[in-house]
Amino acid sequence: MTKLLTAAQMRAIEAAAIASGEVTGLELMERAGRGVVEAVFAEWPELQAGSFKAVVLCGPGNNGGDGFVVARLLKERGWDVEVFLFGDAEKLPPDARVNYVRSVGMGEVRALTPLPDFDGARLLVDALFGTGLTRALPQVVDGLIAERRRYTVDTLAVCAIDMPSGLCSDSGRLFGTRLNPEVCLMSDLTVTFEFARVGHYCADGPAASGKIVVKSIGLDHKSAMVALGGRPNSLTDKKAKKSAVVQLIEGYLYTPAFKQGESILDKSHGGHKFTHGHALILSGGPGKGGAARMTARGALRIGAGLVTLGVPPAALQENAARLDAVMLRSLKDADALSAWLHEDDRISALCIGPGFGTTTRHADFVEAVLETKRAAVLDADALTLLAQDKARFGKLHPKCVLTPHAGEFARLFPDIAARLAEPATKGPAYSKVDATREAAAQAGCVVLYKGTDTVIAEPQGRCSINSAQYGRAAPWLATAGSGDVLAGFITGLLARGFAPMRAAETASWLHVECARSFGPGLISEDLADELPKVFRVMGL
Repeated sequence: MTKLLTAAQMRAIEAAAIASGEVTGLELMERAGRGVVEAVFAEWPELQAGSFKAVVLCGPGNNGGDGFVVARLLKERGWDVEVFLFGDAEKLPPDARVNYVRSVGMGEVRALTPLPDFDGARLLVDALFGTGLTRALPQVVDGLIAERRRYTVDTLAVCAIDMPSGLCSDSGRLFGTRLNPEVCLMSDLTVTFEFARVGHYCADGPAASGKIVVKSIGLDHKSAMVALGGRPNSLTDKKAKKSAVVQLIEGYLYTPAFKQGESILDKSHGGHKFTHGHALILSGGPGKGGAARMTARGALRIGAGLVTLGVPPAALQENAARLDAVMLRSLKDADALSAWLHEDDRISALCIGPGFGTTTRHADFVEAVLETKRAAVLDADALTLLAQDKARFGKLHPKCVLTPHAGEFARLFPDIAARLAEPATKGPAYSKVDATREAAAQAGCVVLYKGTDTVIAEPQGRCSINSAQYGRAAPWLATAGSGDVLAGFITGLLARGFAPMRAAETASWLHVECARSFGPGLISEDLADELPKVFRVMGL
Protein backbone atom coordinates (compact mmCIF):
# COMPACT_ATOMS: atom_id res chain seq x y z
CA MET A 1 0.00 0.00 0.00
CA THR A 2 1.06 3.58 -0.61
CA LYS A 3 1.24 6.19 2.12
CA LEU A 4 -0.94 9.30 1.89
CA LEU A 5 0.18 12.32 3.89
CA THR A 6 -1.28 15.49 5.29
CA ALA A 7 0.32 18.85 4.54
CA ALA A 8 1.88 18.96 8.02
CA GLN A 9 3.37 15.49 7.61
CA MET A 10 4.98 16.41 4.29
CA ARG A 11 6.36 19.62 5.77
CA ALA A 12 7.85 17.59 8.64
CA ILE A 13 9.58 15.25 6.19
CA GLU A 14 11.03 18.11 4.15
CA ALA A 15 12.14 19.96 7.28
CA ALA A 16 13.86 16.84 8.63
CA ALA A 17 15.67 16.28 5.33
CA ILE A 18 16.87 19.90 5.23
CA ALA A 19 17.90 19.87 8.90
CA SER A 20 19.93 16.70 8.37
CA GLY A 21 21.92 18.32 5.58
CA GLU A 22 20.60 15.74 3.11
CA VAL A 23 19.30 18.49 0.82
CA THR A 24 18.63 22.24 0.79
CA GLY A 25 15.27 23.89 0.34
CA LEU A 26 16.44 25.41 -2.94
CA GLU A 27 17.42 21.97 -4.24
CA LEU A 28 14.00 20.57 -3.35
CA MET A 29 12.32 23.48 -5.12
CA GLU A 30 14.44 22.95 -8.24
CA ARG A 31 13.67 19.24 -8.29
CA ALA A 32 9.97 19.95 -7.84
CA GLY A 33 9.90 22.38 -10.74
CA ARG A 34 11.72 19.94 -12.99
CA GLY A 35 9.31 17.21 -11.95
CA VAL A 36 6.35 19.34 -12.97
CA VAL A 37 7.81 20.06 -16.40
CA GLU A 38 8.58 16.38 -16.92
CA ALA A 39 5.02 15.42 -15.92
CA VAL A 40 3.49 18.02 -18.24
CA PHE A 41 5.45 16.77 -21.22
CA ALA A 42 4.67 13.15 -20.36
CA GLU A 43 0.96 13.94 -20.17
CA TRP A 44 0.87 16.14 -23.27
CA PRO A 45 3.77 15.03 -25.53
CA GLU A 46 2.73 17.47 -28.23
CA LEU A 47 3.84 20.33 -25.95
CA GLN A 48 7.39 19.00 -25.93
CA ALA A 49 7.62 19.28 -29.70
CA GLY A 50 7.56 23.07 -29.92
CA SER A 51 7.37 26.41 -28.19
CA PHE A 52 4.06 27.57 -26.79
CA LYS A 53 2.62 30.21 -24.53
CA ALA A 54 2.25 29.39 -20.83
CA VAL A 55 0.70 31.34 -17.99
CA VAL A 56 2.19 30.58 -14.57
CA LEU A 57 0.32 31.73 -11.46
CA CYS A 58 2.56 31.93 -8.40
CA GLY A 59 1.40 32.35 -4.83
CA PRO A 60 2.91 33.81 -1.65
CA GLY A 61 4.53 30.59 -0.35
CA ASN A 62 6.94 27.90 -1.43
CA ASN A 63 4.38 26.56 -3.90
CA GLY A 64 4.86 29.84 -5.71
CA GLY A 65 8.61 29.18 -5.64
CA ASP A 66 8.01 25.89 -7.47
CA GLY A 67 6.01 27.87 -10.03
CA PHE A 68 8.90 30.28 -10.62
CA VAL A 69 11.18 27.28 -11.32
CA VAL A 70 8.66 25.92 -13.84
CA ALA A 71 8.42 29.32 -15.53
CA ARG A 72 12.21 29.56 -15.82
CA LEU A 73 12.57 26.04 -17.23
CA LEU A 74 9.88 26.65 -19.85
CA LYS A 75 11.52 29.94 -20.86
CA GLU A 76 14.82 28.13 -21.27
CA ARG A 77 13.05 25.86 -23.78
CA GLY A 78 11.97 28.89 -25.80
CA TRP A 79 8.42 29.16 -24.50
CA ASP A 80 6.59 32.47 -24.22
CA VAL A 81 5.89 32.51 -20.47
CA GLU A 82 3.81 35.06 -18.58
CA VAL A 83 4.37 34.93 -14.83
CA PHE A 84 1.99 36.39 -12.26
CA LEU A 85 2.45 36.75 -8.51
CA PHE A 86 -0.33 36.91 -5.95
CA GLY A 87 1.05 38.67 -2.89
CA ASP A 88 4.04 40.79 -1.93
CA ALA A 89 7.37 39.69 -3.40
CA GLU A 90 9.19 41.08 -0.35
CA LYS A 91 7.29 38.67 1.91
CA LEU A 92 8.05 35.50 -0.02
CA PRO A 93 9.85 32.72 1.93
CA PRO A 94 13.63 32.83 1.36
CA ASP A 95 13.86 30.01 -1.21
CA ALA A 96 10.81 31.21 -3.13
CA ARG A 97 12.28 34.72 -3.08
CA VAL A 98 15.51 33.44 -4.69
CA ASN A 99 13.54 31.85 -7.52
CA TYR A 100 11.38 34.95 -7.89
CA VAL A 101 14.53 37.01 -8.44
CA ARG A 102 15.77 34.47 -11.01
CA SER A 103 12.45 34.65 -12.79
CA VAL A 104 12.49 38.45 -12.83
CA GLY A 105 15.93 38.24 -14.40
CA MET A 106 14.36 36.47 -17.39
CA GLY A 107 11.35 38.76 -17.79
CA GLU A 108 8.57 40.62 -16.07
CA VAL A 109 6.65 39.12 -13.15
CA ARG A 110 3.31 40.88 -12.95
CA ALA A 111 0.78 41.24 -10.17
CA LEU A 112 -2.34 39.12 -10.44
CA THR A 113 -4.46 42.20 -11.03
CA PRO A 114 -5.48 42.93 -13.69
CA LEU A 115 -6.28 39.29 -14.45
CA PRO A 116 -4.14 37.37 -16.95
CA ASP A 117 -5.38 36.85 -20.47
CA PHE A 118 -5.41 33.13 -21.25
CA ASP A 119 -6.10 33.56 -24.96
CA GLY A 120 -3.35 31.96 -27.00
CA ALA A 121 -1.92 30.12 -24.00
CA ARG A 122 -1.59 26.35 -24.22
CA LEU A 123 -0.62 25.70 -20.60
CA LEU A 124 -1.78 27.18 -17.30
CA VAL A 125 0.28 26.34 -14.21
CA ASP A 126 -1.47 26.77 -10.86
CA ALA A 127 1.23 27.38 -8.25
CA LEU A 128 -0.89 29.70 -6.14
CA PHE A 129 -1.39 27.89 -2.84
CA GLY A 130 -0.66 24.16 -3.11
CA THR A 131 -1.06 22.35 0.20
CA GLY A 132 -0.90 25.57 2.18
CA LEU A 133 -4.46 26.80 1.59
CA THR A 134 -6.44 26.94 4.84
CA ARG A 135 -9.37 29.18 3.89
CA ALA A 136 -11.62 30.21 1.03
CA LEU A 137 -9.85 31.57 -2.03
CA PRO A 138 -9.22 35.32 -2.19
CA GLN A 139 -11.78 37.21 -4.24
CA VAL A 140 -9.25 38.03 -6.95
CA VAL A 141 -9.08 34.32 -7.82
CA ASP A 142 -12.81 34.23 -8.61
CA GLY A 143 -12.13 35.91 -11.92
CA LEU A 144 -9.42 33.37 -12.75
CA ILE A 145 -11.83 30.52 -12.09
CA ALA A 146 -14.49 32.07 -14.30
CA GLU A 147 -11.96 32.66 -17.08
CA ARG A 148 -10.61 29.09 -16.82
CA ARG A 149 -14.12 27.70 -17.45
CA ARG A 150 -13.99 29.05 -21.00
CA TYR A 151 -11.36 26.49 -21.98
CA THR A 152 -11.06 22.73 -22.36
CA VAL A 153 -7.90 20.67 -22.01
CA ASP A 154 -7.54 20.72 -25.81
CA THR A 155 -7.24 24.49 -25.81
CA LEU A 156 -5.69 25.19 -22.40
CA ALA A 157 -4.15 22.41 -20.32
CA VAL A 158 -4.21 23.18 -16.59
CA CYS A 159 -1.55 21.75 -14.29
CA ALA A 160 -1.70 22.28 -10.52
CA ILE A 161 1.38 21.97 -8.32
CA ASP A 162 0.55 19.87 -5.23
CA MET A 163 -3.16 20.79 -5.06
CA PRO A 164 -5.66 22.68 -7.24
CA SER A 165 -6.31 26.08 -5.67
CA GLY A 166 -9.45 25.92 -3.57
CA LEU A 167 -9.00 22.34 -2.36
CA CYS A 168 -8.04 21.34 1.19
CA SER A 169 -5.07 19.00 0.96
CA ASP A 170 -5.94 17.18 4.18
CA SER A 171 -9.58 16.41 3.44
CA GLY A 172 -10.22 16.83 -0.29
CA ARG A 173 -12.99 19.23 0.59
CA LEU A 174 -13.51 22.51 -1.20
CA PHE A 175 -13.56 25.63 0.88
CA GLY A 176 -17.24 26.13 0.18
CA THR A 177 -20.37 24.05 0.49
CA ARG A 178 -20.16 21.77 -2.57
CA LEU A 179 -18.13 20.94 -5.65
CA ASN A 180 -18.72 23.62 -8.26
CA PRO A 181 -16.51 25.60 -10.63
CA GLU A 182 -17.01 28.79 -8.62
CA VAL A 183 -14.78 27.77 -5.70
CA CYS A 184 -11.88 25.85 -7.24
CA LEU A 185 -9.40 26.25 -10.07
CA MET A 186 -10.10 22.84 -11.57
CA SER A 187 -7.05 21.03 -12.88
CA ASP A 188 -6.45 18.53 -15.68
CA LEU A 189 -3.20 17.31 -14.10
CA THR A 190 -1.99 17.64 -10.53
CA VAL A 191 1.69 17.01 -9.80
CA THR A 192 2.76 16.35 -6.23
CA PHE A 193 5.97 15.09 -4.70
CA GLU A 194 7.12 11.86 -3.00
CA PHE A 195 3.68 11.06 -1.52
CA ALA A 196 0.15 11.88 -2.60
CA ARG A 197 -2.00 13.73 -0.08
CA VAL A 198 -5.15 12.51 1.63
CA GLY A 199 -7.09 15.23 -0.18
CA HIS A 200 -6.24 13.83 -3.58
CA TYR A 201 -8.34 10.74 -2.84
CA CYS A 202 -11.16 11.97 -0.59
CA ALA A 203 -14.33 13.96 -1.15
CA ASP A 204 -13.99 16.44 -4.05
CA GLY A 205 -10.27 15.81 -4.56
CA PRO A 206 -10.49 13.49 -7.58
CA ALA A 207 -13.00 15.68 -9.44
CA ALA A 208 -10.89 18.79 -8.88
CA SER A 209 -7.44 17.26 -9.43
CA GLY A 210 -7.87 15.66 -12.87
CA LYS A 211 -5.03 13.16 -12.95
CA ILE A 212 -2.52 12.67 -10.12
CA VAL A 213 1.18 12.25 -10.81
CA VAL A 214 3.61 11.74 -7.92
CA LYS A 215 7.18 12.77 -8.74
CA SER A 216 10.24 11.96 -6.68
CA ILE A 217 12.34 14.83 -5.37
CA GLY A 218 14.97 12.50 -3.94
CA LEU A 219 13.88 12.17 -0.32
CA ASP A 220 14.75 9.06 1.67
CA HIS A 221 11.45 7.34 2.49
CA LYS A 222 12.87 5.41 5.45
CA SER A 223 14.06 8.65 6.98
CA ALA A 224 10.68 10.15 6.14
CA MET A 225 8.89 7.56 8.22
CA VAL A 226 11.25 8.26 11.12
CA ALA A 227 10.33 11.93 10.80
CA LEU A 228 6.66 10.93 11.08
CA GLY A 229 7.26 8.95 14.24
CA GLY A 230 7.30 5.42 12.88
CA ARG A 231 4.49 3.02 12.06
CA PRO A 232 0.89 4.08 12.69
CA ASN A 233 -0.31 0.73 14.06
CA SER A 234 1.62 1.25 17.29
CA LEU A 235 -0.38 4.34 18.21
CA THR A 236 -1.91 4.71 21.63
CA ASP A 237 -2.71 8.35 22.37
CA LYS A 238 -5.44 10.33 20.61
CA LYS A 239 -3.08 12.92 19.12
CA ALA A 240 -0.87 10.21 17.62
CA LYS A 241 -3.87 8.41 16.14
CA LYS A 242 -5.00 11.54 14.32
CA SER A 243 -1.52 12.08 12.90
CA ALA A 244 -1.11 8.46 11.74
CA VAL A 245 -0.26 7.89 8.10
CA VAL A 246 -3.21 6.91 5.91
CA GLN A 247 -2.63 4.05 3.46
CA LEU A 248 -3.94 3.97 -0.10
CA ILE A 249 -5.01 0.45 -1.07
CA GLU A 250 -3.41 -0.02 -4.47
CA GLY A 251 -3.06 -3.74 -4.92
CA TYR A 252 -3.65 -7.22 -3.65
CA LEU A 253 -3.33 -7.34 0.10
CA TYR A 254 -1.37 -10.35 1.26
CA THR A 255 -1.98 -12.03 4.59
CA PRO A 256 0.18 -14.97 5.69
CA ALA A 257 -1.52 -18.00 7.21
CA PHE A 258 -0.73 -21.58 8.21
CA LYS A 259 2.90 -21.25 7.14
CA GLN A 260 5.11 -18.22 6.64
CA GLY A 261 4.99 -17.03 3.03
CA GLU A 262 1.74 -18.81 2.19
CA SER A 263 -1.34 -16.81 1.15
CA ILE A 264 -4.57 -17.52 2.96
CA LEU A 265 -6.41 -17.12 -0.34
CA ASP A 266 -4.50 -20.12 -1.64
CA LYS A 267 -5.90 -23.59 -0.84
CA SER A 268 -2.96 -25.46 -2.35
CA HIS A 269 -1.63 -26.32 1.13
CA GLY A 270 -4.50 -28.79 1.52
CA GLY A 271 -6.85 -29.25 4.44
CA HIS A 272 -10.64 -29.66 4.28
CA LYS A 273 -13.64 -27.36 4.13
CA PHE A 274 -13.56 -26.46 7.83
CA THR A 275 -9.86 -25.60 7.51
CA HIS A 276 -10.98 -22.64 5.42
CA GLY A 277 -13.70 -21.46 7.74
CA HIS A 278 -17.47 -21.70 8.15
CA ALA A 279 -19.39 -18.48 7.48
CA LEU A 280 -22.98 -18.02 8.65
CA ILE A 281 -25.15 -15.45 6.88
CA LEU A 282 -28.47 -14.56 8.51
CA SER A 283 -31.35 -13.93 6.12
CA GLY A 284 -34.68 -12.14 6.20
CA GLY A 285 -38.13 -13.63 5.80
CA PRO A 286 -40.00 -14.89 2.72
CA GLY A 287 -39.44 -12.74 -0.35
CA LYS A 288 -36.59 -10.87 1.34
CA GLY A 289 -33.72 -13.31 1.01
CA GLY A 290 -32.08 -12.05 -2.18
CA ALA A 291 -29.61 -9.75 -0.43
CA ALA A 292 -28.44 -12.44 1.99
CA ARG A 293 -28.13 -14.98 -0.84
CA MET A 294 -25.78 -12.59 -2.66
CA THR A 295 -23.85 -12.11 0.58
CA ALA A 296 -23.54 -15.87 1.00
CA ARG A 297 -22.35 -16.35 -2.57
CA GLY A 298 -19.73 -13.67 -2.05
CA ALA A 299 -18.44 -15.41 1.08
CA LEU A 300 -18.30 -18.73 -0.75
CA ARG A 301 -16.56 -17.37 -3.85
CA ILE A 302 -13.87 -15.62 -1.83
CA GLY A 303 -12.91 -18.97 -0.36
CA ALA A 304 -14.80 -19.73 2.85
CA GLY A 305 -14.81 -23.53 3.09
CA LEU A 306 -18.44 -23.67 4.11
CA VAL A 307 -21.24 -21.10 3.98
CA THR A 308 -24.62 -21.52 5.64
CA LEU A 309 -27.65 -19.29 5.21
CA GLY A 310 -29.67 -19.06 8.42
CA VAL A 311 -33.33 -18.44 7.55
CA PRO A 312 -36.74 -18.26 9.25
CA PRO A 313 -38.67 -21.55 8.85
CA ALA A 314 -41.16 -19.90 6.49
CA ALA A 315 -38.36 -18.96 4.07
CA LEU A 316 -36.69 -22.37 3.97
CA GLN A 317 -38.34 -23.67 0.79
CA GLU A 318 -37.83 -20.42 -1.12
CA ASN A 319 -34.10 -20.41 -0.38
CA ALA A 320 -33.73 -24.15 -1.00
CA ALA A 321 -35.02 -23.58 -4.52
CA ARG A 322 -32.36 -20.92 -5.14
CA LEU A 323 -29.25 -22.40 -3.55
CA ASP A 324 -27.01 -25.40 -4.09
CA ALA A 325 -23.48 -24.93 -2.75
CA VAL A 326 -24.70 -22.73 0.10
CA MET A 327 -26.17 -24.75 2.97
CA LEU A 328 -29.38 -23.89 4.80
CA ARG A 329 -30.35 -23.84 8.46
CA SER A 330 -33.79 -23.05 9.81
CA LEU A 331 -33.64 -20.66 12.77
CA LYS A 332 -36.98 -19.82 14.33
CA ASP A 333 -35.63 -17.25 16.76
CA ALA A 334 -32.51 -15.78 18.38
CA ASP A 335 -32.50 -18.49 21.06
CA ALA A 336 -32.16 -21.11 18.32
CA LEU A 337 -29.19 -19.21 16.89
CA SER A 338 -27.52 -18.90 20.30
CA ALA A 339 -27.99 -22.61 20.98
CA TRP A 340 -26.46 -23.58 17.66
CA LEU A 341 -23.48 -21.27 18.12
CA HIS A 342 -22.94 -22.69 21.59
CA GLU A 343 -22.92 -26.22 20.17
CA ASP A 344 -20.77 -25.58 17.09
CA ASP A 345 -17.56 -23.64 17.54
CA ARG A 346 -16.59 -24.27 13.91
CA ILE A 347 -18.70 -21.30 12.78
CA SER A 348 -15.88 -18.79 12.45
CA ALA A 349 -17.65 -15.68 11.13
CA LEU A 350 -21.16 -14.29 10.84
CA CYS A 351 -22.90 -11.63 8.80
CA ILE A 352 -26.18 -10.02 9.74
CA GLY A 353 -28.13 -7.23 8.08
CA PRO A 354 -28.61 -7.63 4.32
CA GLY A 355 -32.39 -7.81 3.75
CA PHE A 356 -32.78 -8.88 7.36
CA GLY A 357 -35.45 -6.68 8.95
CA THR A 358 -35.63 -4.15 11.77
CA THR A 359 -38.27 -5.43 14.22
CA THR A 360 -37.70 -6.34 17.86
CA ARG A 361 -37.36 -9.99 16.79
CA HIS A 362 -34.56 -9.04 14.41
CA ALA A 363 -32.87 -6.97 17.13
CA ASP A 364 -32.69 -10.10 19.29
CA PHE A 365 -30.65 -11.78 16.54
CA VAL A 366 -28.21 -8.85 16.46
CA GLU A 367 -27.69 -9.18 20.20
CA ALA A 368 -27.19 -12.94 19.88
CA VAL A 369 -24.54 -12.38 17.21
CA LEU A 370 -22.70 -9.84 19.34
CA GLU A 371 -22.85 -11.98 22.46
CA THR A 372 -20.92 -14.78 20.74
CA LYS A 373 -17.87 -12.47 20.45
CA ARG A 374 -17.06 -14.13 17.11
CA ALA A 375 -15.95 -12.29 14.01
CA ALA A 376 -19.00 -10.56 12.56
CA VAL A 377 -19.98 -8.18 9.78
CA LEU A 378 -22.88 -5.87 10.60
CA ASP A 379 -24.40 -4.34 7.49
CA ALA A 380 -27.63 -2.73 6.27
CA ASP A 381 -30.55 -3.46 8.66
CA ALA A 382 -28.20 -4.53 11.45
CA LEU A 383 -26.72 -1.03 11.39
CA THR A 384 -30.19 0.47 11.68
CA LEU A 385 -30.87 -1.73 14.71
CA LEU A 386 -27.59 -0.67 16.29
CA ALA A 387 -28.45 2.98 15.78
CA GLN A 388 -31.85 2.51 17.42
CA ASP A 389 -30.38 1.32 20.72
CA LYS A 390 -27.08 2.62 22.03
CA ALA A 391 -27.01 -0.13 24.66
CA ARG A 392 -26.86 -2.60 21.78
CA PHE A 393 -24.18 -0.43 20.20
CA GLY A 394 -22.17 -0.85 23.38
CA LYS A 395 -21.92 -4.62 22.83
CA LEU A 396 -19.72 -4.22 19.76
CA HIS A 397 -16.28 -5.81 20.11
CA PRO A 398 -12.94 -5.75 18.24
CA LYS A 399 -13.87 -8.67 15.96
CA CYS A 400 -16.76 -6.71 14.43
CA VAL A 401 -16.76 -4.85 11.11
CA LEU A 402 -19.37 -2.16 10.47
CA THR A 403 -20.03 -1.28 6.80
CA PRO A 404 -22.17 1.88 6.64
CA HIS A 405 -22.92 4.03 3.63
CA ALA A 406 -23.33 7.78 4.28
CA GLY A 407 -26.93 7.57 5.49
CA GLU A 408 -26.22 4.67 7.82
CA PHE A 409 -23.10 6.38 9.10
CA ALA A 410 -25.18 9.46 10.00
CA ARG A 411 -27.63 7.32 11.97
CA LEU A 412 -24.86 5.45 13.79
CA PHE A 413 -22.64 8.44 14.50
CA PRO A 414 -24.86 11.56 14.29
CA ASP A 415 -22.44 13.92 16.02
CA ILE A 416 -19.53 12.86 13.82
CA ALA A 417 -21.63 13.04 10.66
CA ALA A 418 -22.92 16.49 11.58
CA ARG A 419 -19.36 17.75 11.95
CA LEU A 420 -18.42 16.25 8.59
CA ALA A 421 -21.42 17.93 6.96
CA GLU A 422 -20.43 21.40 8.14
CA PRO A 423 -19.06 23.69 5.39
CA ALA A 424 -15.28 23.69 5.16
CA THR A 425 -14.42 27.26 6.08
CA LYS A 426 -10.88 26.80 7.31
CA GLY A 427 -8.20 24.18 7.04
CA PRO A 428 -7.24 21.56 7.67
CA ALA A 429 -10.91 20.75 7.23
CA TYR A 430 -12.53 17.83 9.05
CA SER A 431 -12.29 14.88 6.68
CA LYS A 432 -13.89 11.52 5.98
CA VAL A 433 -10.66 10.01 7.30
CA ASP A 434 -11.04 11.94 10.57
CA ALA A 435 -14.69 10.91 10.81
CA THR A 436 -14.04 7.20 10.19
CA ARG A 437 -11.17 7.09 12.67
CA GLU A 438 -13.34 8.75 15.30
CA ALA A 439 -16.20 6.37 14.55
CA ALA A 440 -13.94 3.31 14.86
CA ALA A 441 -12.62 4.54 18.20
CA GLN A 442 -16.16 5.18 19.41
CA ALA A 443 -17.45 1.79 18.23
CA GLY A 444 -14.40 -0.15 19.38
CA CYS A 445 -14.22 -2.04 16.09
CA VAL A 446 -13.37 -1.65 12.40
CA VAL A 447 -15.55 0.78 10.47
CA LEU A 448 -15.70 0.70 6.66
CA TYR A 449 -17.32 3.95 5.47
CA LYS A 450 -18.45 3.24 1.92
CA GLY A 451 -18.14 5.45 -1.15
CA THR A 452 -15.94 5.93 -4.18
CA ASP A 453 -13.48 6.98 -1.48
CA THR A 454 -14.14 4.10 0.91
CA VAL A 455 -12.34 4.75 4.19
CA ILE A 456 -11.52 1.89 6.57
CA ALA A 457 -10.31 2.47 10.14
CA GLU A 458 -9.67 0.46 13.26
CA PRO A 459 -9.89 1.77 16.85
CA GLN A 460 -6.10 2.04 17.26
CA GLY A 461 -5.95 4.69 14.52
CA ARG A 462 -4.73 2.71 11.51
CA CYS A 463 -6.63 3.87 8.45
CA SER A 464 -6.71 3.18 4.72
CA ILE A 465 -8.55 4.43 1.64
CA ASN A 466 -9.84 2.17 -1.12
CA SER A 467 -10.28 4.60 -3.98
CA ALA A 468 -12.49 3.69 -6.94
CA GLN A 469 -11.43 6.87 -8.71
CA TYR A 470 -8.95 8.08 -11.32
CA GLY A 471 -7.73 4.98 -13.20
CA ARG A 472 -9.61 2.65 -10.81
CA ALA A 473 -13.03 4.18 -11.34
CA ALA A 474 -15.82 1.59 -11.25
CA PRO A 475 -19.10 3.52 -11.64
CA TRP A 476 -20.96 0.25 -12.27
CA LEU A 477 -20.75 -0.47 -8.53
CA ALA A 478 -23.55 2.05 -8.04
CA THR A 479 -26.14 -0.71 -8.31
CA ALA A 480 -28.52 -2.26 -5.80
CA GLY A 481 -26.97 -5.12 -3.87
CA SER A 482 -23.30 -4.40 -4.46
CA GLY A 483 -22.84 -3.63 -0.77
CA ASP A 484 -24.39 -7.00 0.13
CA VAL A 485 -21.73 -8.75 -1.93
CA LEU A 486 -19.01 -6.68 -0.24
CA ALA A 487 -20.35 -7.80 3.13
CA GLY A 488 -20.05 -11.39 1.91
CA PHE A 489 -16.47 -10.88 0.77
CA ILE A 490 -15.52 -9.50 4.20
CA THR A 491 -17.34 -12.31 6.00
CA GLY A 492 -15.66 -14.97 3.90
CA LEU A 493 -12.23 -13.56 4.65
CA LEU A 494 -13.01 -13.31 8.35
CA ALA A 495 -14.07 -16.96 8.25
CA ARG A 496 -10.74 -17.83 6.67
CA GLY A 497 -8.82 -16.15 9.47
CA PHE A 498 -8.16 -12.62 8.25
CA ALA A 499 -7.98 -9.95 10.96
CA PRO A 500 -10.97 -7.57 10.69
CA MET A 501 -9.00 -4.63 9.30
CA ARG A 502 -7.22 -6.72 6.69
CA ALA A 503 -10.45 -8.51 5.76
CA ALA A 504 -12.17 -5.18 5.14
CA GLU A 505 -9.23 -3.80 3.14
CA THR A 506 -8.79 -6.90 0.99
CA ALA A 507 -12.49 -7.37 0.36
CA SER A 508 -13.03 -3.76 -0.68
CA TRP A 509 -10.10 -3.91 -3.10
CA LEU A 510 -11.35 -7.16 -4.66
CA HIS A 511 -14.87 -5.73 -4.84
CA VAL A 512 -13.65 -2.88 -7.06
CA GLU A 513 -11.47 -5.20 -9.12
CA CYS A 514 -14.46 -7.45 -9.85
CA ALA A 515 -16.45 -4.46 -11.07
CA ARG A 516 -13.58 -3.25 -13.25
CA SER A 517 -13.08 -6.73 -14.66
CA PHE A 518 -16.74 -7.12 -15.60
CA GLY A 519 -17.30 -3.56 -16.87
CA PRO A 520 -20.49 -1.82 -17.98
CA GLY A 521 -23.72 -3.72 -17.56
CA LEU A 522 -22.68 -5.08 -14.17
CA ILE A 523 -25.38 -6.11 -11.74
CA SER A 524 -24.66 -7.22 -8.21
CA GLU A 525 -25.10 -10.93 -8.96
CA ASP A 526 -22.12 -10.69 -11.33
CA LEU A 527 -19.62 -9.55 -8.71
CA ALA A 528 -18.99 -12.81 -6.86
CA ASP A 529 -18.83 -14.81 -10.08
CA GLU A 530 -16.17 -12.45 -11.43
CA LEU A 531 -13.81 -13.29 -8.56
CA PRO A 532 -12.27 -16.39 -10.21
CA LYS A 533 -11.21 -14.29 -13.19
CA VAL A 534 -9.69 -11.66 -10.90
CA PHE A 535 -7.85 -14.35 -8.96
CA ARG A 536 -6.42 -15.80 -12.18
CA VAL A 537 -5.15 -12.37 -13.21
CA MET A 538 -3.53 -12.12 -9.77
CA GLY A 539 -1.84 -15.48 -10.39
CA LEU A 540 -3.66 -17.31 -7.62
